Amino acid sequence: MPRALLTIDPELDLVLERVIAVPRHLAWRAWTQPEHMVKWFCPLPWKTTDAQVDLQPGGIFQTTMQGPEGPGFTNTGCVLQAVENELFVWTGTLGPGFRPQDKALFAAVPFMMSAIIALEDVAGGTKYTAIARHGDLAARQAHEQMGFHAGWGKALDQLVEHAQAGHFAS
Repeated sequence: MPRALLTIDPELDLVLERVIAVPRHLAWRAWTQPEHMVKWFCPLPWKTTDAQVDLQPGGIFQTTMQGPEGPGFTNTGCVLQAVENELFVWTGTLGPGFRPQDKALFAAVPFMMSAIIALEDVAGGTKYTAIARHGDLAARQAHEQMGFHAGWGKALDQLVEHAQAGHFAS
């Protein structure tokens, strides 16, 4: 995995890094198979009601999330890179086929970001690194204030619970 990809800009990036007691191939499947994503992807009481993932560069990465009080909303992005069991990179700034998102979308969401999910075998399980990259300080701050660390951390806890509960067929 290119280490430069994991270089952090503390002014623009948010990072969640943990060792999880889940084999890396199951963490990969949790991130890349929609039937598993809907079980853990956003922190309860929110839920993911639908997901689509096409792991080819330019493929769709889409989730529909619903809060406890209202209708769902869909986020559609683009897969940039996928290296099985190692690296999953996607962005909300582009749609499928590397098509730039409609300008109206930028007004409707509080920030745009790209995400890097890196998985590495370590003693005790998998080193899980999630990086949310933002284009400017205001976007990073908005994401942090929205609850990046608590929300992504709780979602990761849910991924671990899902995997440890044996929900993956061999």
